[in-house]
Amino acid sequence: MEKYLSEIDELVKIIRSKWAGQLQYGIILGSGLGGVADSVQNSISIPYNEIPGWPLSTVKGHAGKMVIGQLESKSVMVMQGRIHFYEGYTMQVVTMPVRVMQRLGIKCLIITNAAGGVNPNFTPGDVMLITDHLNLMGMSGQNPLSGPNLDEFGPRFPDMSQAYDRDMMEIARKVAKEKGINLQEGVYAGLSGPSFETPADLRFLRAAGVDAVGMSTVPEVTVARHGSMNVLGFSGISNKANLDGSTVTTHEEVLEAGRIIAPKIETIIRGVLGEI
Repeated sequence: MEKYLSEIDELVKIIRSKWAGQLQYGIILGSGLGGVADSVQNSISIPYNEIPGWPLSTVKGHAGKMVIGQLESKSVMVMQGRIHFYEGYTMQVVTMPVRVMQRLGIKCLIITNAAGGVNPNFTPGDVMLITDHLNLMGMSGQNPLSGPNLDEFGPRFPDMSQAYDRDMMEIARKVAKEKGINLQEGVYAGLSGPSFETPADLRFLRAAGVDAVGMSTVPEVTVARHGSMNVLGFSGISNKANLDGSTVTTHEEVLEAGRIIAPKIETIIRGVLGEI
């Protein structure tokens, strides 16, 4: 774990050499949702491949760069693209960017993803406020907190009863209503991927109370809460769940839906930052 901590601190040192100011918010953007980063003002952009030791994404729709600057007068660090467990990285590496944010003093994380709509009332193009999640990756043994505890960040057994911050959720609801955006709400299930779910998988998830499903977010939120960060999460509903096997899901339709979803999520995020 000492090696892991030293790697994190080395990344922090590199980022601080490029941006000396205090950062307030971390934002992680999912598949097809990277446009939010284009609105950051007085910014610097750092491609991940120019940060020695930073894990690189191999997935189309993830630009692979960090944007640091001002958004609604708040200092933000925006990850324009993330890495995933299915790309072959360990959970510790997948969540390393969140650890870097914590070491940089960031206290709040806004996280987004593209997800399949399991709730039959959802349609592609909707935005869902994540009110809770189902950690199927963690339940099956792939929890990013496995191994020796990092006491520098948080306790051995962190509480997850309020994984998503209730005050920030209330602000998001208010902003969406004011902006005329139909904000859905629900439970997100995190699966490992990269294969999409079978109809039986989806019927199981729906029976368990899941509203949207994807292949990210949950490990990052787990590590964020371990380090006492407040979290606000959104799923962009990119496709309807195929509960009866009658349709085919592709990554291309996920990216296409992102073009509709991204402006809505950007409006809500900017509104939340402006209200806080």
